[in-house]
Amino acid sequence: MKRLVLLVVLALTAGCGNPLAGGGEGGTSGDIIIGASDVGESLLLAQIYAGALRQAGASDVTVRPPVGSREVVVKALQDKSLSVVPDYSGNLLRYFDKDTTATTSQDVYAQLRQKLPAGFEVLDQAPAEDKDLLVVGPQLASSGVKTFSDLGPRCRDLVFGGPGQWSSRWKDKIKALYGCEFKEIRTTDTGGPVTVAALKSGDVQVADLFSTSSTIAANGFVPLVDDKNMFPAQNIVPLVARGTLSPPEVAALNRVSAALTTAELTRLNVEFTEEKRNPLDIAEDFLARA
Repeated sequence: MKRLVLLVVLALTAGCGNPLAGGGEGGTSGDIIIGASDVGESLLLAQIYAGALRQAGASDVTVRPPVGSREVVVKALQDKSLSVVPDYSGNLLRYFDKDTTATTSQDVYAQLRQKLPAGFEVLDQAPAEDKDLLVVGPQLASSGVKTFSDLGPRCRDLVFGGPGQWSSRWKDKIKALYGCEFKEIRTTDTGGPVTVAALKSGDVQVADLFSTSSTIAANGFVPLVDDKNMFPAQNIVPLVARGTLSPPEVAALNRVSAALTTAELTRLNVEFTEEKRNPLDIAEDFLARA
């Protein structure tokens, strides 16, 4: 998952006006206000949603980043100062139900729909996921490590690199499911360049990256199969303030979700972060293909 601050987007779009400029309080006179975080992927999804809604006939659509934490987003959807935000199914379910044990895409989505409070709805989830992955270098993969179960017995000899919260979230879980206790757990960063450099150099042998990261293929890293579903599904899903979208607008966002695969989302992220394309142009091209 790309962690890209809003300043990058503003720089990229300078000279053509700021297409991401916030506007108004929203929630009145049929206005549709789309929230986006300061993460590049969220901004791209918000622009895609905005374009699809305009194509469906919405006349007043605004993208307003950044919206802050999930607590802020939920409050804004409740008072309808936001209409819709792109989100991730697993994280969203865990926000509303901290005790959930659902992990698969189908189970997470079904429980999410059940646990949503009144005033919210989720539209169709996309096949696209941006979720945690454990990745290794080609040498370790060629020695027979293809799955988390393969990794388990080898962990005692391996150094892991990932975000600071990894130990509190996953250390006990990976031990319980796979018998994996790493020789050392190092804090690198959250799926970013420090983690990539550590894995590439061999300072760590296992790393936590994200499923839409272009650095996996670019560096020849090998993602391992989470064969017991330790990491919950994280499908892209629009979270909507109930009653703010018309049936044609709902259908438009559902069509976007149907066309959005993990491979496609990865490609869009590459265009934004590596090719430095304007997010409006990326959204327009995606919608023309969808």
